[in-house]
Amino acid sequence: MDQRMDRGIDRLVQLLLRKQSQDGSWRLGFIDSGTTTDAAAVMLLTSAGIRKPALVASLCERILAKQGADGAWRVYPDEEGGNLAATAECYFALQFAGLSPSLARMKQARERISELGGLSRIDSLLTKFLLAIVGQYEWPRWFPVPLSLLLLPPSAPLHFYQFSGYARVHMAPMMLLGSVKPTFTLPHIEPLRSHDSDLSLQQLLTQQDSWQQHISMRIPSISGLSPLTALNKLGTARALQYMQRRIEPDGTLYCYASATILMIHALRALEYDIRHPLITKAVSGLETLLIRDDTNLLTTQNTTSTVWDTALISHTLQDAGVNTNHPSIRSAGQYLLKHQHTKLGDWKLNVEHPLPGGWGFSESNTMNPDLDDTTAVLRAIERLAHSAPYREARELGLQWLLSMQNSDGGWAAFERNVNSRLISWVPLDGAEDAATDPSTPDLTGRTLEYLGKHTGLTTSGSHFMRRAADWLYCAQQADGSWYGRWGVCYIYGTWAALTGLIAAGESPNHPQIRKAKEWLHRIQLPDGGFGESCRSDHVKRYIPLSYSTLSQTAWALDALIAISAEPSPAMERACDFLLRASDSENPLPRKYPTGAGLPGYIYTQYESYSHVWPLLALANYRGKFGGGALPAT
Repeated sequence: MDQRMDRGIDRLVQLLLRKQSQDGSWRLGFIDSGTTTDAAAVMLLTSAGIRKPALVASLCERILAKQGADGAWRVYPDEEGGNLAATAECYFALQFAGLSPSLARMKQARERISELGGLSRIDSLLTKFLLAIVGQYEWPRWFPVPLSLLLLPPSAPLHFYQFSGYARVHMAPMMLLGSVKPTFTLPHIEPLRSHDSDLSLQQLLTQQDSWQQHISMRIPSISGLSPLTALNKLGTARALQYMQRRIEPDGTLYCYASATILMIHALRALEYDIRHPLITKAVSGLETLLIRDDTNLLTTQNTTSTVWDTALISHTLQDAGVNTNHPSIRSAGQYLLKHQHTKLGDWKLNVEHPLPGGWGFSESNTMNPDLDDTTAVLRAIERLAHSAPYREARELGLQWLLSMQNSDGGWAAFERNVNSRLISWVPLDGAEDAATDPSTPDLTGRTLEYLGKHTGLTTSGSHFMRRAADWLYCAQQADGSWYGRWGVCYIYGTWAALTGLIAAGESPNHPQIRKAKEWLHRIQLPDGGFGESCRSDHVKRYIPLSYSTLSQTAWALDALIAISAEPSPAMERACDFLLRASDSENPLPRKYPTGAGLPGYIYTQYESYSHVWPLLALANYRGKFGGGALPAT
């Protein structure tokens, strides 16, 4: 066995073992590469009079540190020209925190906003709402999704639960805010004037097509749902009830900082005092999401990734040779058992015989399990299933997983069959990708990989496995890649699809698998690694980075390992890149966000990813091919 490979794997194993917490979890950062959550938190705390000056100052320190030399803020490092929505958010957050608009860097930000087209060119619905709440947009007469939508039954052509769970917990407070139209501003704030004569959110939301025109042509039966007083009162009560029933024990709404911030604004709009328990607990919940980034600056995570990281790392350590009797694996298993979901959530609505059993992303998540976390945990506890508690947890998790397959054969992130075409007709400027929860290649591939590798199910012997594989083949891009929704982006999706298809029993010689292999070979960078820009996610085509990243290199390498019978020069060069990076004497490659949240708007940097994915790929290479003829340097 190649000693260099063994040393590299052992270094990564020891590094991850040292990072484990006493309760068996790995508590690592899930950090927004931009500043959206920090800016939203600053505007909330200052406009609401929630006195936390030290926290506001710390968050503003990071916001200022993220400003580019051109005055703009970006949501990923190589974003050309800066991000208009992020720059507007940060500009006003800093004003609300007390920075004078006359400061040089504030003037520079203001000029950059103008150069990027002004406020009327912002294409983020959340940004527009955040600014309207604090008085920087004129509220519209009505919100594109009226409160009365909450009153429609599931039998209606369009109803609230056709939106994704992520969208619903943001839309419920936004619908309240759009109805009440509060203005929580401060006397010293100077508005940012636009060249446009009308800065109303109404105009900015609807562009040249109004909600009434847009919808009445397509869904005549609901086009008259205007905010009439009686309906509005009922809708308000329903929206408030919806939020309250989805508040987690830590006080957050569905564990999301963004949804929680909107909820607090909505409660204030309904004249809740800032000392009301719902608000004080929500603020406390937001504070649990604080973490220091890799530059030691304080930031607000939109949620925590503790269950996800713990499952990924435990499974990967086992694949790298750490025995299941090791205290680290045992304590991680116990931690994961405690966080299996035991109650029904909204996901039950489209499942015929719903039974809980999945896992969520965050440890404070008790009602919103997802497919990726569930398969990650199932991998982590698979080797422990000789013990009754793990065996029972596995059976419940597997049953939940199988019940969530979509009618089209694929798997989505959170819920089953939440992909109505009607939703695409609702003008949700910049939020369309979050409005529904369709089958995706990454989720379908990851689910196939677990089922094929750990349950023995194959496409030749199982109808639902066959349907999933067929869905994946249909979802392949013309260049041979697959789109990844929750990672950046085509490298991630291609890795998930290929490893899933192979684990499910598909032949590496299948023409579409060979086409994907050729694509991976074409995009390998001269240093042996792989790198893809977040811009791919926004423009929906592969855009290379000028440098390699650790996680994307690991995904590409792992995909090539899965579809190859023997090592290739491309694999050896990728291994060499990862091993050089794992050597403490060599500097790590530049860090880059490879987690995807909302295309063109939210990208995340997982602290775990630069360690866990390289370890998994190297362990899989060693397990299949041995050390290989790798360079000695």
